[in-house]
Amino acid sequence: MFSIEEIIEDNTKEQLKALNIDYYTKTQKINAEIDSALAKYPSKSGGMGKNYPDIKLFLQTNALRKIPVMIEIKGTKGKLAKLKNDEVENLSDKGKMLFKNISEYALNGAVHYANAILDYTYSYDEVIALGINGYYKDETRKDITTEYAFYYLNRKNLSMPKKIGDYKDLSVLSSKHLEELIQTIDNLNLSDKERERLMEDLESDTEIKLNALNQFMHDEILNINPNTRVALLVGMIMAAQGVRGQIKPLQIEELTGETGTYSNDGQIFISKITDFLDHKNLPKEKIAMVINDLESAFIHSKLWQHKTYTNPRENANESPLKKIYTQVLDNILPLVKKLQTADIAGRLFNSITKWLEVPDNEKNDVVLTPRYVVDLMVALAGVNKDSYVWDYATGSGAFLISAMNAMTKDCETIQSPQEKESKIAHIKAYQLLGLEKRTDIYLLGILNMILLDDGSANLLHKDSLTSFEGTYEQGNKSGQPFPADCFLLNPPYSAAGKGFIFVERALKKMNRGRACIIIQENAGSGNGLPYTKDILTHSTLLASIKMPVDLFVGKSSVQTAIYLFDVGTPHNTKHLVKFIDFSNDGYTRAARKKAKASTNLKDTDNAKARYEELVNIILYGSGYLHYYKEHFIEDRITLEGKDWTFAQHQVIDTKPKLGDFKKCVSEYLAWEVSNVLKNSKANEPNFP
Repeated sequence: MFSIEEIIEDNTKEQLKALNIDYYTKTQKINAEIDSALAKYPSKSGGMGKNYPDIKLFLQTNALRKIPVMIEIKGTKGKLAKLKNDEVENLSDKGKMLFKNISEYALNGAVHYANAILDYTYSYDEVIALGINGYYKDETRKDITTEYAFYYLNRKNLSMPKKIGDYKDLSVLSSKHLEELIQTIDNLNLSDKERERLMEDLESDTEIKLNALNQFMHDEILNINPNTRVALLVGMIMAAQGVRGQIKPLQIEELTGETGTYSNDGQIFISKITDFLDHKNLPKEKIAMVINDLESAFIHSKLWQHKTYTNPRENANESPLKKIYTQVLDNILPLVKKLQTADIAGRLFNSITKWLEVPDNEKNDVVLTPRYVVDLMVALAGVNKDSYVWDYATGSGAFLISAMNAMTKDCETIQSPQEKESKIAHIKAYQLLGLEKRTDIYLLGILNMILLDDGSANLLHKDSLTSFEGTYEQGNKSGQPFPADCFLLNPPYSAAGKGFIFVERALKKMNRGRACIIIQENAGSGNGLPYTKDILTHSTLLASIKMPVDLFVGKSSVQTAIYLFDVGTPHNTKHLVKFIDFSNDGYTRAARKKAKASTNLKDTDNAKARYEELVNIILYGSGYLHYYKEHFIEDRITLEGKDWTFAQHQVIDTKPKLGDFKKCVSEYLAWEVSNVLKNSKANEPNFP
């Protein structure tokens, strides 16, 4: 088919010149960072060659916001864009790049270049992808039809291309209309459904890439300790972040393989990580603690030394650290950037914990609470902008992050922008505190909080049972009591009282507030003693919620329950406790190892409505009962601390009802009639 691509490209350049918009041609360099990103990304045909957009340019606003624009041009009818369900079809259902679409369609190619920038630069969080296609209207070849596809991608929207609008020319890029364009793209947001689907895809992709990285470290660098791998990953992600305008991310070329005490690759990593942490305004104590933990992986492990590789094509001057960092930059960092507005470590956690060496008696302890359950517990605890939240077994920091999100969302009611900003900063600096004993998991939590711009969170690396006095231990409030009024916890079940020792210790240090715990259900029927009995001397049990037995399917098989407490008020035996059997929460779960998250967790019975109903019942009463009318009980408990489960208060009615009698008679009569018919047929004469 006849193509007029060169004509359309010339016309496009003439338009840009007429609008006084500077541009870069296919072979011109736009800047080192973007050029490098385009070179690293797979070519649009699927090979290892560089990417060359037909035209490149920047849009710069009065506020000095600089947005790259990648333009790809085609010259054949029908080659503007390849869409599926109104979305740019650059990936298959299995997440593989569709290079045929990318190379043959203008918009698809432009989006491909935009993704390269978002995945492999640190200065640009947004890109406009512009596909242009033109063709002759008829065989006379006099009049040309030119069509445009304007799309916008940013990291906030998980790099999903969103259509900007329908335009007939390039005038929308001009200075006259630029502010209008900026306003339009700033209003492009993902729907809840789109965000949920993209997060599921990213989670699946993250697990695949992390497993490949783990296998690479196992196969190529055999002496590395599995737990050290987590520290390496965390440190390398920090080194690759940089601080915009102040510290460049660690470049692969800076790892020269020198073996000097202060110039080896391990020291280069530690220096870059220290600079990164220092510019996050972290307390000095935290920086020292994190660096101390990371030095064991980057320095003491000797991974900065040269290694003799079995493959003769391997570069003998490359340290194992450099080889691992190359893999992180190419495969893991792009995912981290896309997840940077979410609970990052929570999504890394499930995959990474498979690497860890965990003692047999702790295997059920290293389990991530599903984020929808975390959000449920935050809601049940009534977290708001004035809450002071702590967690005695923080893990990846999921409870603190969910609480922080709820607290900052509550700040939307503050009218003054300055007051709102100040309050959010106070929340991050002083209103969250967590403790984690395991070094590897603690480092994940640190990474999580830092990448969510919570540089001053009081996340402590210590044993909450033996070395924590309930005070701030970092920054200008060090030594002062932490005024906790909200306690969230998924404790290690191998600890005393099935983990209730953590609850009892924390609640004794609180004067008021709420505590929401997810724990083995039988801890409330006697296995949590003596701690459950002690808790009732200073706190009131408000609710007992029996959770689905397969909540942690594939990771742990324990039956759990959520217990909610009013802290600071001794339990009164006259108080009615809410008991709910939430075994059917509307979700169907599976544990297929290679399946997407959407396959392993499906909303098959109004799950969201059920979770909303549960919160309303607990917070506002039985008037909200709908799905759980037959699964809700209000009853009293003793002060012995061993009658907290739903089953212990469930009354099974053994008295037959009229309906039961009618059903029994009906079934009996049907059986009798069936027998009569069978006998009648058997006695019929058999004629030849």
